[in-house]
Amino acid sequence: MDPTLNAHDHPAPTRSVLSFANALWRVRRPRPFVLVIEGEMDDEAGEPSDYLHDTLLVPEWREAFYQLVDATGLVVCLNVHTEHPTYRDVRGRSSKGRLSQGEYYHHDGCSGPVKPRLVEIRCPIQPQTRGVATAVAPHRDVVKAMVQVLPADLAATPALAGQEMSLATLSQMDDAALDHLQGLITRTVRKKFNAEGARSYFRQVDAAANAYFEPWALGESRFIANANSGATLQHRRAYQTPHTGGVANGHLVKRWTNEELLLPGQVVDQALIAALCSEEGDEADGERVDGCYLGAH
Repeated sequence: MDPTLNAHDHPAPTRSVLSFANALWRVRRPRPFVLVIEGEMDDEAGEPSDYLHDTLLVPEWREAFYQLVDATGLVVCLNVHTEHPTYRDVRGRSSKGRLSQGEYYHHDGCSGPVKPRLVEIRCPIQPQTRGVATAVAPHRDVVKAMVQVLPADLAATPALAGQEMSLATLSQMDDAALDHLQGLITRTVRKKFNAEGARSYFRQVDAAANAYFEPWALGESRFIANANSGATLQHRRAYQTPHTGGVANGHLVKRWTNEELLLPGQVVDQALIAALCSEEGDEADGERVDGCYLGAH
């Protein structure tokens, strides 16, 4: 590696062309698990359009696009202008005093028996830019990174001292075992660090996991493989500097596209959506023992 590069720097990705949905797309691969779609080849001006719903997610190509997300991990679509009614505001807030649920690495829906296949997080075109990053990385890489940067005194706590955390063991763990270990580490970090100490720890995790946390562009949608037979990623709200509050910041919207953008004749499972939305609420008392990120897995 070039010694002038730090942990958050990466060589410029090579641009290429993707043939998909009877069109040619300008794409690049900034990480092995990331595909960025910049727009169609015949739209070099890059004017925002709703190519997401007009082409990629039409019924004819929708499942093929989902499979592209499954196989890749993270598919980023830039320059999308849409007002589709299925999006809703991202819930949860951060404070200077404690981390929100969304600041811990997580899968959507991981406290319940059914998880969304993928989660789409979107930065709408709006007057205010988005200053807070969203870090995304493969699940196993996240857990390995959490172990790698874990301070020795935390690793020696009763909750973790009996856990086998060697690289060889982590490489053999299934998703359930990774979830369990990750929950133990997250709760330990939460108890032992103050808010900024925990944020600093997770910034180290971001770097060690080679997470994708590029600044949000207006009109950008990120499709994150959440629960499938291919790539499984996690994501978190990631403050790259101390969180002092009082800074204007653009908002995000989201949806579970596979479960909420339905084909003709399909009906939304309202109970599933309600259960997933309830998992995203703010903490009432600073400790959600039944939640995905802090509770038992």
